[in-house]
This record gives sequence, structure tokens and C-alpha cells, in this order.
Amino acid sequence: MSVNIFSESDIKILSKNKYIKNVSHKGITYTDEFKRLFVAEQEKGKTPRQIFEECGISFDLIGESRVRNCAYRWKNNYRNDGILGLSDSRKLNSGRTRDKELTDKEKIEKLEIQNKLLKAENELLKKVDLMERRLMPKE
Repeated sequence: MSVNIFSESDIKILSKNKYIKNVSHKGITYTDEFKRLFVAEQEKGKTPRQIFEECGISFDLIGESRVRNCAYRWKNNYRNDGILGLSDSRKLNSGRTRDKELTDKEKIEKLEIQNKLLKAENELLKKVDLMERRLMPKE
């Protein structure tokens, strides 16, 4: 946990940003969209500071160590689990295993959500592939 504690005015400023899901005095929760954008921009060669500033998140307000830790964590999660590693899994994992059997309707809903995530990952990979092709010299 960071030593940097946010004041009420800091919280109001940060809460207005579309890439921030939630802010408390001690922590920030970023949107999944921002995490994907961050990883994509970092792979293009931008620094974490540049990415935060371009997205309207004050580097000075957040603090260097917080940005560095986010960059490290998101990069590792992306490398290990792909785009799904950047998703906020707290809402999906309560820490307790399910004792009851899922109903057919719940199974279908779960599969539909998984299908949407995989489609989004495929679209992102297609975009990255297209960008890489544009950067490669033509023979």
C-alpha cells in the first residue's frame, strides 16, 4: 500500500477521469480499458509517465512509485495471462469456492461473458498485428 494518501480535493480531481473507476484516500482502481490502453502504448515505446499524462492522470498527483508499480504489475499480468490478466478479477473471485452447482442459465451466462472477452482479445490482437504489419519494411 502506498504512503501517498489522497486528500478530498485529490479524490475529486481523480474521480472525474474516465480511466479511473474508483478512488479512496489510499488507493486507485483503474478501468480495464485504461490497463489495455496502457499496455498497448507501452509496447509502442511510450513511458509510463507519458501514458498517464496523455490520459489526463497527473503523474505528480499519483506519484512515481504508484505508476511504476502499476506498470510492472500490468505488464506481468499481460505477459502471463494476455488481455484477461488485465481485467479486474475481484468482482469475479470472492475468495470462496462455489459449493452449489450452477444452473443451466448461469452456465450459459458465464460462457457468454467468456465468449465476449475472447472476442475482445481477438480484436485487440488483430489491431496489434495490423499495426505491426504497417511498421515492417516492405520487401
